[in-house]
Amino acid sequence: MQNWIFWAIIGCLCLAVAATLIRALLVRGGDDEGSDLRFYRAQLTDITRDLERGTLMPDEADRLRLEISRRLLDADRAAGAKRARGRGAVLPAAILVAVCVAAAVPFYLRVGAPGYADAPFGPRIDAIEAARAARPDQAEAERRAPAPQTTPPDPELAGLMDQLRQAVARNPDDLRGQRLLAENEAALANYSAAAEAQQQIARRTGDAQDYALAAQYLGYAAGGYLSPEAEALLDRALSRDPREPLALFLSGLMMAQGGREDVAFRLWRRALEVGPPDAAWRPQVLAAMPDIAARAGVRWTAPDDLPPGADAIRSLAPDAQSEAITGMVEGLAARLAATGGDADEWAQLIRAYGVLGRTDDARAAFATAKASHDDPADLDILQQAAIAAGVSP
Repeated sequence: MQNWIFWAIIGCLCLAVAATLIRALLVRGGDDEGSDLRFYRAQLTDITRDLERGTLMPDEADRLRLEISRRLLDADRAAGAKRARGRGAVLPAAILVAVCVAAAVPFYLRVGAPGYADAPFGPRIDAIEAARAARPDQAEAERRAPAPQTTPPDPELAGLMDQLRQAVARNPDDLRGQRLLAENEAALANYSAAAEAQQQIARRTGDAQDYALAAQYLGYAAGGYLSPEAEALLDRALSRDPREPLALFLSGLMMAQGGREDVAFRLWRRALEVGPPDAAWRPQVLAAMPDIAARAGVRWTAPDDLPPGADAIRSLAPDAQSEAITGMVEGLAARLAATGGDADEWAQLIRAYGVLGRTDDARAAFATAKASHDDPADLDILQQAAIAAGVSP
């Protein structure tokens, strides 16, 4: 029923537009012609009036009547010719308008969304929030996430890790031991264990950065996905320090994953304002911000403190900034391919490719970087970047 009403309204609108266009084509210039005739008739009346008053001589009045009558006849003939041409233009005008209106229907069927219900902003946000509330928890996300590819530690390191785990279990209040455990578990890609140790640290220190780092480890354990448990840790971090850069970045990433680009934009803009210029996540945010801003319906210009070699971006129009940032990524890729680089630089490239949606390039960069780095710490950096880019094997 609603579909029938929609097409009935569209049909009436098309007929109204067609009638308006045809009328405009047929009566074009008609008002000017009528004005000319009225003007000449008024002049004849004025001549008669002036003759009766004695302000105009009879011979002059006759001469003026003759001239004005000639002009009146010429104007009437011109108006008649235009009316005849207008009647002859009815069919071509009708065909032209019919073609335009008919072309609008397949165009709408191709680029429009017939049958799509209204989607006001409020209900859309409610639907997104409902989907976020029903998203998988940490345990389910970890079950779905692919296992990270890591090099097995040598027996000596494995033995030291067992001793460290036992020591921390005997003395859980030892913050130094907990930090060592969290860092080394993360280096071995045991992200669930690293997150557990980091949460123990955060509960004891109450520090915003510790909570943010625990959320990051949960994200790594879930293959880059930020679960409700990670969100709770991020909420605690930002409640303690609303300017904590890592928490702002991860919260924005979580919102972008859930379809709330408007919130992600605000969080990432704040992270760029308060975060250090050498933060590992900064290139990823800079590469994603033009698209996030467009999806959020706002204008965005790159901040003043861009990385070296990118100062010119801030002078560009917002639409050109995405292309410029993509050029920066291509420049980094070319340099690494030619001369190589450390693990942090390769991780930056992998993350940037992931943000730009170039997963094949991110996967190729990850494979190239792994082939040239064998240090466990470097491999962990690369693995985390691959997880963030969504290309972890």
